[in-house]
Amino acid sequence: MSYQGPHSDPLGSWQPPRRSPLRRPLTLTLAALVPGALLGWLAYEALGGTGSGGDGGTDRAVGAATSSARPSENGGDGKDAEPGTLSASPSAASAPLRGKVVVIDPGHNPTNYEHTADINRKVDIGTNWKECDTTGTSTNAGYSEARFTLDVAHRLRTLLEAQGATVKLTQDGDRAFGPCVDERAEIGNAAHADAAISIHADGSGEGNRGFHVIMPGEVHEGSADTRAIVAPSKELGAAVEGDFAQATGSSPSNYIGDGTGLVTRKDLGGLNLSTVPKVFIECGNMRDTKDAALLTSSAWRQSAARGISEGIVSFLRGK
Repeated sequence: MSYQGPHSDPLGSWQPPRRSPLRRPLTLTLAALVPGALLGWLAYEALGGTGSGGDGGTDRAVGAATSSARPSENGGDGKDAEPGTLSASPSAASAPLRGKVVVIDPGHNPTNYEHTADINRKVDIGTNWKECDTTGTSTNAGYSEARFTLDVAHRLRTLLEAQGATVKLTQDGDRAFGPCVDERAEIGNAAHADAAISIHADGSGEGNRGFHVIMPGEVHEGSADTRAIVAPSKELGAAVEGDFAQATGSSPSNYIGDGTGLVTRKDLGGLNLSTVPKVFIECGNMRDTKDAALLTSSAWRQSAARGISEGIVSFLRGK
């Protein structure tokens, strides 16, 4: 690169300044340093830049595509990720879920409590009639399940989109209440989702700890027919259970599921009315002090989202 100062003469009348006696030694020193620095930089790039970072390089499924999109992890304060700040664009070489559709159902709704008459309305779930929705639970300190599920859903959406998936949320904090459980199922059905997952946290007693994944049982009654999705949902549930445990370090529930972390139910409208592979995950027990400390940690919620993402990736890549 050439440079002309403000007083340069393009016609050639410019005279070079008197060379300092120190300039030649300095030039020689720089000449010796530049090749070494260049070689060091090339070696640095070949080894992958900054390396694994502070999380020990455990982002196996998302890789470098999401490293710049990861939200700040201010653990222990219940701080949610800002929805608008979570975004990632998959590269052409790292989009194993391109063409796949995933529906994420953040359980409950942050303002359901303001619409009790609406959410108490009964809807048909095939086997019986059930409330449209509920308010969900909360930690003893007041951190709500609905706030938790929406935050994890945002993080999960970012990770899945970085894998190339098309992601749809059943609600994004943009509704006054709901949607009702039958509509939540219909959103996944209408999207022809390759996989759907409903995110929750439990409200059991103190001392009851751990997570569990709920899978649909075989139901063929009224408007419910899960026969076609029972087997693939079981595969999805097993994949999510294994990867969630590994990513979070959490153990399967000690109070339901006989230590397997897997439960089958026939009384949930979101599963009964689904025509696509779908599971629920109860990420922990909000009423247990130790579990609540995890659920209110943004760093742990990022790990939870990563575990769910890896489970979904494993399931879909096997299809």
